[in-house]
Amino acid sequence: MLQHHIVSAEPPTDRVESSSGANKMLDPFGRAITYLRVSVTDRCDFRCVYCMSEDMAFLPKRDLLTLEELDRICSAFVDRGVRKLRITGGEPLVRRDIMTLFGSLSRHLDSGGLDELTVTTNGSQLARHAKELAACGVKRINVSIDTLDAEKFRRITRWGDLTKVLQGLDAAQNAGLKVKINTVALKGVNEGEIEPLLEWAHGRGMDLTLIEVMPLGEIDGQRIDQFLPLSLVRARLAGRYTLEDLADRTGGPARYVRVKETGGRLGFITPMTHNFCESCNRVRLTCTGQLFMCLGQEDAADLRAPVRASESNELLERSIVDAIARKPKGHDFIIDRRHARPALSRHMSVTGG
Repeated sequence: MLQHHIVSAEPPTDRVESSSGANKMLDPFGRAITYLRVSVTDRCDFRCVYCMSEDMAFLPKRDLLTLEELDRICSAFVDRGVRKLRITGGEPLVRRDIMTLFGSLSRHLDSGGLDELTVTTNGSQLARHAKELAACGVKRINVSIDTLDAEKFRRITRWGDLTKVLQGLDAAQNAGLKVKINTVALKGVNEGEIEPLLEWAHGRGMDLTLIEVMPLGEIDGQRIDQFLPLSLVRARLAGRYTLEDLADRTGGPARYVRVKETGGRLGFITPMTHNFCESCNRVRLTCTGQLFMCLGQEDAADLRAPVRASESNELLERSIVDAIARKPKGHDFIIDRRHARPALSRHMSVTGG
């Protein structure tokens, strides 16, 4: 278990108090920041074609935050009103000793300071970690699966083994974890598999969320050739299924429908065809301590320097306050032939998927 070394500091004078007395972070547009996504590594055991080039250069390990530093920053955000932590990567479960971080952060669930601790994973390591995740208070997880065709899965991920991922899903459900499947819609690749994926996921009691390709990082090929607007997918699905709009929100950008014929939920994440920024309640911490206030903007705040400069949290908290004050209204993602280069040079695996 991680040792907790945070030294209490006097609270900054500009703290905003919620009606319950807990610290609350508001951005310049009045949105309460209650959700932190944390990338614990940029490394992954897959090389998905829409996420990375095959020959990726990863960060030197010395540049990464230690698990103790990750715990300290996450805890500072919990102290300031964050109610949900999502651990991401790269592939978070390939980081050495990662379960000690889950075990340490679980104390915030026990204290009531945190509502949810969760993880997004490619599923490759789930078979050996599912029981321990559940023991640490994780209730639900997101697993990325873009096809149920083993050969196509290998082509999309380059290195992935679908059988291993499906074994991980079995382990997760046997451990009592609620699973949501994330599927990136890829034109000409898996667009004909949406219906089978939906019925498979709902048949196993799992939600399915479809995601549009986002223009982050250099890849092998053009994203315009991968981009499939979910507006077209939804229209096609509506011709076969009864889709009932839901007001459900899980703290993320997905908009949900109930599929009457299966009884399951289907989510749509549409950063390209429908900007979801108006209700954004999240910020993202990279594995090197850079805090991105918006996935689609370059502005970031360095939290590693204040963490390493002092055992007190005063500098860290000041950096967090200043960063939230700079959160923009939204992103400016574009995918078309005139914008052949990615909107941002950094890969999704760096920012946290």
